[in-house]
Amino acid sequence: MKIAAIPARVGRFTLEGLTTLGHATHFLVDLVRGIPGGLRRPYLTVVQMEAVGNRSLSIIAASGAAVGLVLALQGYITLSRYGSAEALGLLVALALARELGPVLTALLFAGRAGTSLTAEIGLMKAGEQLVAMEMMAVDPRTRVLVPRFVAGIISMPLLGAVFSMVGIGAAYFVGVILIGIDSGSFWSSMQSGVDVVKDIGNGVVKTVVFGVTTTFIALYVGNESEPTPEGVARATTRTVVISSLSVLFLDFILTALMFSKT
Repeated sequence: MKIAAIPARVGRFTLEGLTTLGHATHFLVDLVRGIPGGLRRPYLTVVQMEAVGNRSLSIIAASGAAVGLVLALQGYITLSRYGSAEALGLLVALALARELGPVLTALLFAGRAGTSLTAEIGLMKAGEQLVAMEMMAVDPRTRVLVPRFVAGIISMPLLGAVFSMVGIGAAYFVGVILIGIDSGSFWSSMQSGVDVVKDIGNGVVKTVVFGVTTTFIALYVGNESEPTPEGVARATTRTVVISSLSVLFLDFILTALMFSKT
């Protein structure tokens, strides 16, 4: 490649990126504007909550249990060196409520529900079902996209709460039942050290932000996928990659804003 062609390539890449960003922003605005109309048919949202939320519950619960078991074991090994093993409950609760619960839930949601949404929208586009709705004077965004968008936003905080609760229960099993830490100390340290607003509340805010982000990316990528089997396959891969990177990047920003002074 000639050196003189580098500025042209950089300019072309920048213009394409700005065009995609503008189109994605317009798509998001249309989704938000369509929420009131989509909520007129609440049963559509409930059906999608069952699809993206309830069907993701098993992997969320299993992952929460595994994380809680490992976190309790590693936390006990570290805290026991300093004679602070009784603070295991506080360590587990803060780690799950602040970081591990929201982030891992979002990553699992993107891999399970996000790819499903992308593939579903991509296949509907490939089968020209969305165009058929427009021909019948039915807005596909209000009928198809908005219920899935709202369902993802509602489901994410609920799944995050399940992840954290199951993780704490698994940590209790390891710390109290297996290792022998005092049960009262386990719960009292958690009760006195966890702030409802700063810790749990900020964790809920993270899950809502991640829910908006991952669901929007899944719907946008599916809507913009090529109407071919190969195009849909590539779109599902892009959904996981973009959603995962976005969640990790947003987690850093939100953590810096929420907990920098705590």
